Amino acid sequence: MNSVVCIDNLTFKYDQTTILEDIDLNIQQGSFVSILGPNGSGKTTLLKNICNLLNPDKGEILIKDKSVFKIKYKELAKVVAVVHQSSEVQFDFSVFDIVLMGRFPYLNKFQNESKADIELAKEAMISTGTWELRDKSVKEISGGERQRVMIARALTQQPEILILDEPVSHLDIKYQIGVLNLCKKLNKEKNLTIITTLHDINLAGRYSDYIVLLDKGKIKIMDSPEKVLTEENIEKVYGVQVDVLKRHGDDIPYIIPKTLACTI
Repeated sequence: MNSVVCIDNLTFKYDQTTILEDIDLNIQQGSFVSILGPNGSGKTTLLKNICNLLNPDKGEILIKDKSVFKIKYKELAKVVAVVHQSSEVQFDFSVFDIVLMGRFPYLNKFQNESKADIELAKEAMISTGTWELRDKSVKEISGGERQRVMIARALTQQPEILILDEPVSHLDIKYQIGVLNLCKKLNKEKNLTIITTLHDINLAGRYSDYIVLLDKGKIKIMDSPEKVLTEENIEKVYGVQVDVLKRHGDDIPYIIPKTLACTI
């Protein structure tokens, strides 16, 4: 497989505080990659660097062999779509209008959407199970529905890479599974590269081809879930002792924290 995202020696600081340090990372086309790590480990900051919302102090990021810093934003949006952690919308748009905004990178100034653009938005909504919501106000739908709407908008961009920042952190277990099942389906059927941050270690293990484990702004390890999610790695990075279990016939590890007596 080809590398679609290549990060070389990336360092990023807020003021004088180093958030990311010496990050080297290659993400292959069509892979599902989850970024894990404790709060403050730099997960969201890494995503923002990849999609050029933040500029690093050092290092290079290549998207399909081109420096992300030299790609115009509208051109970048044709390759990379982003679903941010907060999916709140300030204005009272219809769900369909929100999804149709995904065609913006392809439109010239003052140009209206074509029939083809509308069909692409409809297709994205059908694939995400949001077509029946099209006439509703985006403010009237649930958090899980809104997250699927934002994914539909991202798909309407026709990206090759989908970046999601904590896409299930505010959802109940039903919607968590629904959103991640959708992402995995798109990953497999459309060869869509998925890069996501997650808090839930077990969900990351279940859905990911590869896991990047961040610790204090550095990559501890990037590998398959069964090689990353070990008792030793979890304890070193999270400071929590765990048992790692596997169901019969299943190589995917399942993490169970041991009982701790701790004071916060």
